[in-house]
Amino acid sequence: MQSTMRAKLDQFERRLGEVNRLLSSEAAARDLAEFRRLNREHAELMQLVDHYRAWKQASDDLQAAESMRNDPEMREFADEEAGMAQQQLDLELDILQRLMLPRDPDDERDVILEIRAGTGGDESALFAGDLLRMYTRFAERQRWRIELMSESESDLGGYKEVILRITGEQVYARLKFESGGHRVQRVPETEAQGRIHTSACTVAVLPEADESTEIEINADDLRVDVFRASGAGGQHVNKTESAVRLTHLPTGIVVECQDDRSQHRNKEKAMKVLAARIKDRQQRETQAREAAQRKSLIGSGDRSERIRTYNFPQGRITDHRINLTLYKLDRVMDGELDEVIDALIAAQQAQLIAALSEELAA
Repeated sequence: MQSTMRAKLDQFERRLGEVNRLLSSEAAARDLAEFRRLNREHAELMQLVDHYRAWKQASDDLQAAESMRNDPEMREFADEEAGMAQQQLDLELDILQRLMLPRDPDDERDVILEIRAGTGGDESALFAGDLLRMYTRFAERQRWRIELMSESESDLGGYKEVILRITGEQVYARLKFESGGHRVQRVPETEAQGRIHTSACTVAVLPEADESTEIEINADDLRVDVFRASGAGGQHVNKTESAVRLTHLPTGIVVECQDDRSQHRNKEKAMKVLAARIKDRQQRETQAREAAQRKSLIGSGDRSERIRTYNFPQGRITDHRINLTLYKLDRVMDGELDEVIDALIAAQQAQLIAALSEELAA
């Protein structure tokens, strides 16, 4: 292990001692939020330090085995011990490299997931409905909770736009690579001559913002319009102005919500979506200013980037960012996304490990 990496790990070990002292202090006992933060830090540091100590033990075992090789009677035993120690050393080093990777502070957040029909007319709107089902099924498999925030249906049963709120454990960590352009190739039901059509949808996965601490929305910067909802709903829709449109004047971001019977609830949902979009815009502006420090091209979430193709005639799904092709389209469309998502996470980790190795070698 390089001296730079060892020095960093020694710092983590010392910090663990500091956190232990802080957790037992009266100040932490009085401040519940600080106590929780320290507990989270303690759990992360403990995992890292445990593997660092295991690495040091394996290193000591390897040195001891090497020293026994000078004795002819112990050489065979020493070779066996050295092999096991080296194997453990390599394993612990691999784990330590992954634990030392920079963490995305949004990974634990819930998300606002937006699906919009793009090129392709009605077929694009139908594909938006297919993507909605895919992500809904995936969320159900993860035991996440799903809340419909807004929808705009098309004439043939698809969606021009649909917005979901998904809550649970590690939601953004698992879904953040889904942002971008999704292209579908298939024969539409209305195509009499069996020709394959290509259409596209855009997906945006936004980490939910903490409106109380992260995003401050000044009431003077907000225009609120209420109107009668359109679509299904019977007499309630015709008589009650429950739909809400929010316009954030400084950014021009507009959010509509009309799916709840309550105007108050629609406004509450719209505010969550608005805060997430403002947070997303701020992050993108920061990334544009600091492009050289962007963590990973895989995680850039560029909306204009075509990230994936769903080819129905061949039963094939291709993720263009990592050149991954799977011939299990039916299963993926039924929410079995883990293989694709795990491959994207592994590719990003490989990029980050390479960057970390360069940093430590510098």
